[in-house]
Amino acid sequence: MGSYRMCLIFKRKFRVTEPGPVDDVRDVFERYAEGQAHMSPEQLRKLMADERREDLGSSLEDAERLVDEVLRRKHHIAKFTRRNLTLEDFNYLLFSTELNPPIGDKVHQNMDAPLSHYFIFTGHNSYLTGNQLSSKCSGLPIADALRRGVRVVELDLWPRGKDDVCVKHGGTLTKAVKLGKCLESIKANAFTTSKYPVIITLEDHLTPKLQSKVAKMITQTFGEMLYYHDSESCKEFPSPEELKGKILISTKPPKEYLEANDAKDGEKGKDSDEDVWGKEPEELVSTQSELDKVSNSINYINQDDEERGSRDFDTSCSLQAPEYKRLIAIHAGKPKGGLKMALKVDPDKIRRLSLSEQLLEKAVASHGADVIRFTQKNFLRIYPKGTRFNSSNYKPQIGWMSGAQMIAFNMQGYGRALWLMQGMFRANGGCGYVKKPDFLMNVGPNGQVFDPNENSSPKKTLKVKVLMGDGWHLDFKKTHFDRYSPPDFYVKVGIAGAPADKSMEKTEVKYNTWTPIWNEEFTFQLIVPELALLRVEVHEYDNNEKDDFGGQTCLPVSELRQGIRAVPLYNRKGVKYSSTRLLMRFEFV
Repeated sequence: MGSYRMCLIFKRKFRVTEPGPVDDVRDVFERYAEGQAHMSPEQLRKLMADERREDLGSSLEDAERLVDEVLRRKHHIAKFTRRNLTLEDFNYLLFSTELNPPIGDKVHQNMDAPLSHYFIFTGHNSYLTGNQLSSKCSGLPIADALRRGVRVVELDLWPRGKDDVCVKHGGTLTKAVKLGKCLESIKANAFTTSKYPVIITLEDHLTPKLQSKVAKMITQTFGEMLYYHDSESCKEFPSPEELKGKILISTKPPKEYLEANDAKDGEKGKDSDEDVWGKEPEELVSTQSELDKVSNSINYINQDDEERGSRDFDTSCSLQAPEYKRLIAIHAGKPKGGLKMALKVDPDKIRRLSLSEQLLEKAVASHGADVIRFTQKNFLRIYPKGTRFNSSNYKPQIGWMSGAQMIAFNMQGYGRALWLMQGMFRANGGCGYVKKPDFLMNVGPNGQVFDPNENSSPKKTLKVKVLMGDGWHLDFKKTHFDRYSPPDFYVKVGIAGAPADKSMEKTEVKYNTWTPIWNEEFTFQLIVPELALLRVEVHEYDNNEKDDFGGQTCLPVSELRQGIRAVPLYNRKGVKYSSTRLLMRFEFV
């Protein structure tokens, strides 16, 4: 029972009701229990087979184990006088995010293809605890990112005096951290969540002496975990499976830092403060006037924001750090010429190219096919524009639709863009590597490649039914949403992906209840289902102000399990709530 003070004198009481089974759950139960009050393990096995619930098992023994688990969890007893499920027990099973999740948690994709055939969970300025200008640098955000499944970590290396190296965001007021702490953080957390390789991208501003010191530190820290690779004469990169448990270094060869132009890119302006929701994906792209200002000269595209700024050594000296160069497994190449030349594929070499989010948009518009051909063999890393001071992010779909493997995100940020990134990498067991769809790797007889803007008929239709929600009263204070009454929830459901697949729908508002029941169905026709993400947001309606945040999730459509599923919700940073969840039904037709 919850009490809400009214007019400072009276109290209005509302009871938090235990959610009963919705009609869809009752219908399934009655159909398989054949009109009886209990569902037997054999009847549950038949349901599992008919609805293709391979995740729950397929044998009678699997069904019996599931019944036992439900009874143990729900009734807290070890010995059972019965071995069947009541309607309430069956509802408990379907509404359990542990027993009935919407996607799987196991690696199931082919992991034997070359590394460049995968999208890789990638961080930007991984050492920052907050904004890009004045926050503290630390090994803690690196550890947190790795434990969430991030596989690419970025470190900016700067001299600290004459004999030491620190990590910081150059040209800002960020407080530096010692390189050793960052390396130890990577070593301790690299493979706690995923066994697949971790790539460290280095942006170094060091003298040859300090480069040698860094090489020694990296070698001593990681030892046999380090992967050495002759990328200068490599025609194909090893697979994630072959590189399990390995650390890879990616940076430019030392000499190429000397050749970099120190000119600024001219990006000006202020990063708007994002609210708790962040911007809609279509609002995260650059305006045409912004793109017109972006140069496509090679000097611009080869310099990340982190590489610009003063050097702390005489650029006339010759960098001879062979032990440092030997560490580089993925070379960040520097071709001559403009965008077209930068995207040229060398049949005898594999390299990494970095583009800002704005230059990617320009490259896709003017050289879209070349971008895809480049990413079929080489690595393309995209990084946020320099004005994202508050660690906001950009629309990742542009890069994914072009085959870019490393969409570098500020993991310390929040908002819808980050939710999309987290949703993408819930795929494939959350291991940080998602196999690119075949259409991004295919080349037609006339050299044609995938065109994300091509009009074609839908491949798949997804039906999503929002049934009900529960758990907010356990994860939030009773007055969190409204001081005077229970919350008024509604759900927004939609698709992020190819331009033609983008859509967003919403349910009606359910007033004054902690356990809303909607029973509303939405249909989405998908042209590129392989790269579609299901977006789910719970809003608490506020007539006078911006809606309050009630939870969110993004799920890869290609991984959705059909049938009634318990969908866990996450906070704005992507941390899963203990109890808050939705009951939803998914069907492909």
